[in-house]
Amino acid sequence: QVQLVESGGGLVQAGGSLRLSCAASGRTFSSYAMGWFRQAPGKEREFVAAISWSGGSTYYADSVKGRFTISRDNAKSTVYLQLNSLKHEDKTVYYCAAQITRGWGSGAVTDFGSWGQGTQVTVSS
Repeated sequence: QVQLVESGGGLVQAGGSLRLSCAASGRTFSSYAMGWFRQAPGKEREFVAAISWSGGSTYYADSVKGRFTISRDNAKSTVYLQLNSLKHEDKTVYYCAAQITRGWGSGAVTDFGSWGQGTQVTVSS
């Protein structure tokens, strides 16, 4: 199992960029596919992006495709989410998680575990 800590959130103007980081502890990080999710107050947690254990495969929610990029550095046990062209609707708390089930491509919350504490992204006018 891995422990995850997100960072990099903050306040940015609409159209701006941020890079979120998720640092993992534990020697098995490189064996996990990883995902980013987000959750606004009163709403369900929603899938944003995922990356395979090697970094060779990725997939995204339609709402962020072309604007966000997920990547990972297994040597640093870190997964990243580059957020570009930010919109007001991107304002929320972002979480990273490790995939704990087999399979690929579902984006289901239940396929992921070891959730981090989240990092807040705020988009201003």
